[in-house]
Amino acid sequence: MRYLTVFLVFFAWISATGAQPYPAKPIRIICAFPVGGIADIYGRIIAGKLAESWGQAIVVDNRAGAGGVIAAEAVARSPGDGYTLLMGSIGTHAVNVSLFSKLPYDPVKDFAAISLVLEAEGLLVVHPSVPAQNVAELIVVAKAKPLTFASAGMGTASHLAGELFKSMAGVEMTHVPYKGNVPAITDLLAGQTSMLFATMPTVLPHAKAGKLRALATIGSSRAAATPELPTVGESLRGFEVNNWIALFAPAGTPPEIVRRWNGEVTKIMQSPEIQARLPNEGARFSPNTPEQFSAFVKSEIAKWAPVVKASGAKVD
Repeated sequence: MRYLTVFLVFFAWISATGAQPYPAKPIRIICAFPVGGIADIYGRIIAGKLAESWGQAIVVDNRAGAGGVIAAEAVARSPGDGYTLLMGSIGTHAVNVSLFSKLPYDPVKDFAAISLVLEAEGLLVVHPSVPAQNVAELIVVAKAKPLTFASAGMGTASHLAGELFKSMAGVEMTHVPYKGNVPAITDLLAGQTSMLFATMPTVLPHAKAGKLRALATIGSSRAAATPELPTVGESLRGFEVNNWIALFAPAGTPPEIVRRWNGEVTKIMQSPEIQARLPNEGARFSPNTPEQFSAFVKSEIAKWAPVVKASGAKVD
């Protein structure tokens, strides 16, 4: 009944405006991260399935850099017509507002929250040359010789996790930001940096191949995909970082279009195909309405503001 009501409201809106049924032209999803990262992977999964069912092209446009600011600003300044969306993250919509002194967009006022796509478990991995087999040993190593930690960019979960680790462990580490997980992992594999906090799907294969050493997960509990690994919090009580990616539209996008996207994303993410792969990737999806997701974004902003302040991290 609920879906029938949404359809009737959407049909009434089309009739009243004289508009063509949505979508009437190609759609662009601007992704704040490079090709190969989890945001890109799931952005393309969603785009591919909807392009097939809607019979309309949906293009994923990767615009990495500046901690997601480039992509988020581009979408915030786009028309609210449902044809330009953002695959954003905890960085673009929960951290940047506290990290950047002059953010060119408002993460709440400039966007219509569509859906939380997934929450991704993270791993703390080190290059094999780092003589540490666990978090406690890593802290000892870092206190004896400053290490470098890579991140997927300023304001990303990987950056925040590194800053939080520095603060809680009482160690000095040099931050090396990249334009996404993929280039950060590439340099870590080459030994250009010492360690990285990254989403599980992007680094677990390298750890299993022995090219990187996984020390711990960074969430609140051990991950189903790696039950043998402790959490960082088991050594540093209170340490917890949960990464997430999500879809946003520009502010002013018709609620009917927002709800339609939310329903389609929910259908895709709850499909047997996706549900079967998520646990192995250390990821999970929880159904959410646009209203619930909007409230979640606001709570995340409030949650991470004091953490960013305590870390001392700031981008002018």
